[in-house]
Amino acid sequence: MNVKSCLTTLVLLSSFSLPVLAAPVTGLDYSGEYLCKGNNITVGDYEVTIYLKKNRRNSTNQVSVYDLATHTENKQSYTGQAITRGKQLAMTFKLSDAKYAEFSTGMGQFTKVGKAGWTFKNDYYEPDDTGGNYGHETCTMKAPLAAPAAGTTTKR
Repeated sequence: MNVKSCLTTLVLLSSFSLPVLAAPVTGLDYSGEYLCKGNNITVGDYEVTIYLKKNRRNSTNQVSVYDLATHTENKQSYTGQAITRGKQLAMTFKLSDAKYAEFSTGMGQFTKVGKAGWTFKNDYYEPDDTGGNYGHETCTMKAPLAAPAAGTTTKR
């Protein structure tokens, strides 16, 4: 085989393999409860719990849609939406229930943790009357509660 044939073969093989390497990750479900530790310029260090539940009706093979609920240490709750494409995340949620509610907007990236868990890092911005608040958080999926073993009873 001459050099020209070798180069032609390499180019053809590489062109077939590139789309496979660049293909987005599909079929992932990030639904669950996440404990988040974060920091922003107004509050400082904080912890919140975020719940993600996949909205299968509005999800596609490329983009997954999630209903989002956030619960703070001081018992405040916020609701919103999140979307994912592969391991990329975008989210928004209402900061109030007023007619002209302000929204927090965030973007992040998921990383696999263990066999069934996920973590994501999120950078966000929240508008306010003083020019806005921004921060970041790292959220780690809580392990689901194990079901009782067959044949055992639970106390009530």
